[in-house]
Amino acid sequence: MKNTFGSSVAVTLFGESHGPAVGAVLDGLAPGIPVDEDFIAAQLTLRRPYGAISTGRVEADRFQIVSGVFEGRTCGTPLTILIPNENTKSKDYAHTRALARPGHADYTAHVKYHGFEDYRGGGHFSGRVTAALVAVGAVAIAALRAKGIVIGTHIARCGGVSDRAFSDDLAADLAALNGKTFAVLDEAAGAAMQERIAAAAAEGDSVGGWLETAVCGLPAGVGEPWFDTLESLLAHGLFAIPAVKGVDFGGAFDRPDAKGSENNDAFRMADGAVRTATNHAGGVNGGISNGMPLVFRCAVKPTPSIFKVQETVDFLRGEDAILELRGRHDPAILHRARVVVDSMTALTLCDALCARFGTDWLGG
Repeated sequence: MKNTFGSSVAVTLFGESHGPAVGAVLDGLAPGIPVDEDFIAAQLTLRRPYGAISTGRVEADRFQIVSGVFEGRTCGTPLTILIPNENTKSKDYAHTRALARPGHADYTAHVKYHGFEDYRGGGHFSGRVTAALVAVGAVAIAALRAKGIVIGTHIARCGGVSDRAFSDDLAADLAALNGKTFAVLDEAAGAAMQERIAAAAAEGDSVGGWLETAVCGLPAGVGEPWFDTLESLLAHGLFAIPAVKGVDFGGAFDRPDAKGSENNDAFRMADGAVRTATNHAGGVNGGISNGMPLVFRCAVKPTPSIFKVQETVDFLRGEDAILELRGRHDPAILHRARVVVDSMTALTLCDALCARFGTDWLGG
């Protein structure tokens, strides 16, 4: 099973939803990078469920750094973080052991692992594992900020309600987003989104939408042509996040009928630096960053765990069946997934930057 992503800076995920713990190993970080445990805890809080718009499973996420950090800084050796699972209800999944939950990996996991998979709560395929991704991602986010590179994500659309677009003052937008639990730029839109989520929950259903991410301060020249383009590296990491079903850069899916004259970004000089008048390319040309803000969106499907009666199969008996879920499930995950996207973006950029400038670059 392939659980490692990255080359110069690599992250490995381990654990299952209802196992003793989930965790991650981050290898390749330069020595001397500050590790702020309060910041890690704050990032985990952004992922944690809250209120009627989230699952009832709330974990304390009492993480433990077990290697790679000494006296508050990275050692240069593998950094390992463990997060215990303390609020599990495994019996909720016993009655669905052989039922393929629509939208989940139950059937495909059973086929791949010959019935030896941990099926409880989705096992290793569960969104619970993203807690570990957020924990090590916090280290990467802080390291990038020290280099002047800032990442932020907002809920661009949820349940049919759209947030406002990023403004020309992108730095201010990102600063505002990174302090919010429900990350929107327009508070009225955010309130309407939460109403749609609550309405779906009341019906035993769920909603999805778009997350839009921007990165400021990324230097030009990062990424490789063809197979390790900056876009392909990011897409590779982002598609690993449960429920992400689409990624586009610079809003490309909004302009399928645009002409080249409308889609091209004119190059201009500004304060002695090369810039573009627009940013339809999303900050990337030829797979390499061009110095403009990196902008992309992730399409997040509606949470597949719903409380409506659904048709399925019993894959052990080989017969059609009916599924009625129990347990605790999110009516939407966009507000929790946004910090996961930030984390995966930071880890990918750390890898790409170290491939470009050397592994000691983040610690310099």
